[in-house]
Amino acid sequence: MMKGIPAAALLALGLTGCNVYREATTSEPPAGWSWRRVTTDADATRIRNWRKAWDDALAPARAEAPAAIAADPKLFDPDVALAQAMPPAGTYRCRTFKLGSQHPVTRYFTAYPAGTCQIAPRGDAMHFLKTDSEQRPDGLLYPNTDARVMFIGVLVLGDETAPLRYGVDHRRDMIGYVERIGEARWRLVFPYPGFESKLDVVELVPAG
Repeated sequence: MMKGIPAAALLALGLTGCNVYREATTSEPPAGWSWRRVTTDADATRIRNWRKAWDDALAPARAEAPAAIAADPKLFDPDVALAQAMPPAGTYRCRTFKLGSQHPVTRYFTAYPAGTCQIAPRGDAMHFLKTDSEQRPDGLLYPNTDARVMFIGVLVLGDETAPLRYGVDHRRDMIGYVERIGEARWRLVFPYPGFESKLDVVELVPAG
């Protein structure tokens, strides 16, 4: 049962069990749908600890790749957040950086080649999808404050053609936030993702 949503309300919406998670991520959410009302307990804990994730991840990443971190201070500064955080619909060039490590064999800083992301209207929210690479976040961007937009979704892997329902596999569930860090430049941050790193940072700039 979703927190804060009575069973009768779920039945009225035709949403029971995992279906409500589907509405919260890749389908069109009901008007006024709040990210707080659909977040799993595990993801609520992740997002509460977003600053700790930066602290755990940034120091070892800087020790391993000091030049890379120093070369982009805005991208890797947890306190940079400008107004108008919601990125407009369109195609984006996106680069993923993994900071920190969940396992001794994983590097503390990994930069992946640039790929493509799509953002499109979806009801009161915006649908975000990474369209290439082996790991592809797929979910909704929810308005939160002028300086922060929330992401709730799932991780699509390999040759999968459709996302899992949010809430089915906690390691594939994703919660994060978007901040604008420059003129036509945003970042999507995932604290404590399910695999490899302790913090993922996805840079977003309009394609072309």
